[in-house]
Amino acid sequence: MPRQWIMVLVLVFMGGSALASERQTVPEHLTPDQRADIEKHLNDWPQLGRYAKDDEAVPPLKAGEKRVVFYGDSITDNWGRSTGEFFPGKGYINRGISGQTTPQMLVRFRADVIDLKPAVVVILAGTNDIAGNTGPSTLAMIENNLMSMAELARAHGIRVVIASLLPISNYTDATSSERRPPATILALNAWIKDYTTREKLGYIDYFSATVDSTGSLRADLSGDGLHPNAAGYTIMAPLAQKAIDAALAEKPATNVSMR
Repeated sequence: MPRQWIMVLVLVFMGGSALASERQTVPEHLTPDQRADIEKHLNDWPQLGRYAKDDEAVPPLKAGEKRVVFYGDSITDNWGRSTGEFFPGKGYINRGISGQTTPQMLVRFRADVIDLKPAVVVILAGTNDIAGNTGPSTLAMIENNLMSMAELARAHGIRVVIASLLPISNYTDATSSERRPPATILALNAWIKDYTTREKLGYIDYFSATVDSTGSLRADLSGDGLHPNAAGYTIMAPLAQKAIDAALAEKPATNVSMR
């Protein structure tokens, strides 16, 4: 079931009582798959359980180790999954979750980033907020969540790299411009570039590297107009590595105020 309808179904079928204090149940007349999907999101909306065991298995930092966590949605989640290779030889940690929005990422930021004690976190987020996966979001809401994650990271001595959103192409209904208006993507990307410059954070411009002459995601870099294919990730990887290397060369922030 598309994620953007999960909260709609919850409110419609529960009469808006999802915020009540008593334990909620899922309506019987939904299909088993619909029931399971709603129950999963009601019980673990930020999906803290996705990486709980993996986080516990992460070993203590070795002397001199510079751990890196990639954090985001499906574009991060899918990176290297099919080949089993994610930046071979680097030991980078992938904590992407498909379909997630920035409020969900903010909730799990401590468990999946801070507690892993990385030297650098690479954040790619916002496209699912624009699509309304967990309800309507304004640019200000997305920006505030990104700022909160960056400030939390810096307060713990973690260097921050934030990436621009990739362009999209209308190859399928799932990537239609009505859900992710190109103008909104451009506006958020402009803010990300300005914010990272102003705050002296790392920045990755995936957009310019993957856009075609029409402003869409290059056809050779994606099979569905939204998610990069192997060729897309091949272009993205050195850009990410360059930003990570630059971040590691910087002294980590200390005593950052939480605005």
